[in-house]
Amino acid sequence: MKGMSPFQLVVTGVFAAFIIIGVAFFALFRGDGNSGPISNLTVWGFMTEPTFNSILESAGVSEDPSLNVTKYTQVDPTTFDRDFVEALARGESPDVVMIPHTSLIRQRDKIFPIPYESYSQRNFQNTFIEGGELFLSEEGILAVPFILDPLVMYWNRTMFSNAGIATPPQFWDEFFNLTQQMVKKDPAFNITQSAIAFGGYQNVTNAKEILSALIMQAGSPITSRSEDKIKSSLLERFNQPIIPAEAAVNFYTEFSNPVNNFYSWNRSLPNSQDYFISGDLATYFGLASEVGLINTKNPNLNFDAAVLPQSRGGAEVITFANMAGLSIPKASRDVAGAFRLISTLTSQSSLNGASQITGLPPVRRDLLSEKPSDPFFAIFYDSALWSRAWFDPGDSQTEEIFQIMIEDVTSGRESISGALSRASSRLQALLSNVSF
Repeated sequence: MKGMSPFQLVVTGVFAAFIIIGVAFFALFRGDGNSGPISNLTVWGFMTEPTFNSILESAGVSEDPSLNVTKYTQVDPTTFDRDFVEALARGESPDVVMIPHTSLIRQRDKIFPIPYESYSQRNFQNTFIEGGELFLSEEGILAVPFILDPLVMYWNRTMFSNAGIATPPQFWDEFFNLTQQMVKKDPAFNITQSAIAFGGYQNVTNAKEILSALIMQAGSPITSRSEDKIKSSLLERFNQPIIPAEAAVNFYTEFSNPVNNFYSWNRSLPNSQDYFISGDLATYFGLASEVGLINTKNPNLNFDAAVLPQSRGGAEVITFANMAGLSIPKASRDVAGAFRLISTLTSQSSLNGASQITGLPPVRRDLLSEKPSDPFFAIFYDSALWSRAWFDPGDSQTEEIFQIMIEDVTSGRESISGALSRASSRLQALLSNVSF
């Protein structure tokens, strides 16, 4: 403890006490029925209070006399890290918190890992999608998967029919021909209809999510564990002739180069989501949660959804997804009760109800094995099974890193290898003090 301030010693001692108490509670309560003292719990989440209350009702929490959610607080995922730290400083920690995967490693030291003796790793892996394994650590489960929002491809059926194309692309290389068939320009060579919004950043909705998917499909996890540390993998080759991240960035930026025959996008065009909704963009790469917004903004748009295109010959089918899990803060006043609530909310019946309420695919394998009749939901279910994410040290910071990388390439300020090298260095700097 040499070199630690009195404040640090006190905080360390308090967290150590919480851990000891929590382990004792877990030894007594392993989710076996509803026995135990009455738990009055506070919960943080991203959904509205009516939505969360509907999920509680669907899960049958009100029927469990030992569980009582006394307060639910809706928090903004973009300010979660700051709000969480400030709440802990005030001594107002929630008992259960919905944590985004982009906050996981930043808040790792404030989360109580659920011991594998209480929830085995084998049970976790058999129950939840593979992408959820991001929440596992050596000490235990940092978060139990709860919400999943995968990236899919929305496509304009009218534009495809007008071009004489019957089906949407399954592989990325199909876009080289697709752009030549579907891109339209006015006499001044300005784009008036586009096939794919790749190459820009500020006017490409979900640009970071798209790049993440492309890089992972190419064969790089973006970040990886090295003993108890997380490191950048952007410059690693992974036994491939071309660095996977470099191949992905090269493909993405090709479509904004005016000298290419497949030129399809530039920074003067509207936001890609708006352009698709207006009926002038053939394909839009959006999250499953956006389908309602698209329908609302343009009820007359004739569109459908498809699984995100893949790299031809890729080793596995991959899409990116934003994920959130249910965690127990170390400062929770009722660790055992929090564990019981999380177990209830992530049961088969509860997550089936949550999926129907939110319109998002479930995170459980048993639920995903039964395909829904709704055509959009069927695509979302497939995408859920193939969803992946990465150890993101800070959503806004890495958003900036990816934006600078792409704009350095498209502006000609940097070569792809140079921009990627700088991005990797910046990412590693964010990860330098992270233990996992």
